Amino acid sequence: MIKNVLFKEEEIKEKIRELGTVISKDYENEGKNLLVISLLRGSFIFTADLVRHITIPVRIEFIETASYGFEKTSTGEVKIFSNLTEDISEYDVLIVDDILDSGNTMKAVYDVLREKHPKSLKTCTLLDKPSRRQADIDVDYKGFVIEDLFVAGYGLNFGHHYRNTPYIFEVIDN
Repeated sequence: MIKNVLFKEEEIKEKIRELGTVISKDYENEGKNLLVISLLRGSFIFTADLVRHITIPVRIEFIETASYGFEKTSTGEVKIFSNLTEDISEYDVLIVDDILDSGNTMKAVYDVLREKHPKSLKTCTLLDKPSRRQADIDVDYKGFVIEDLFVAGYGLNFGHHYRNTPYIFEVIDN
């Protein structure tokens, strides 16, 4: 595997600060009750850094999903291993994921949460790969738009590895 660094650690940090500022401003009105739902496992690092830059009170929950396995492309089948069981109708919900690729995972989670009737429902991803979109969903808050590349690092894995790499790189087969 050859690594081609796409986003350095400092670039990622700056983008997350920007996202946190915009999200804080959008939800700062009185009466807003923000619930951030992080899609495990890939977004846990991004979510942790993002919520530290959101300046209003925030509740954080997690939903575990999978659609890749050990492959470089989504299987198309979205598995939701855990789901919220409590009432979220009093919350403005922000779904946070590491990457919006085919959109199948985000769309599946979005649809499940919409049925729980939150006050509002928005999405946030660190990476957006619109060229591979299959599902009819867009992202409300996005960090970087990327081409059709397979990437790892900063929470994104390749075969369950590289989540702890502090930068994002393209995975190139030898």
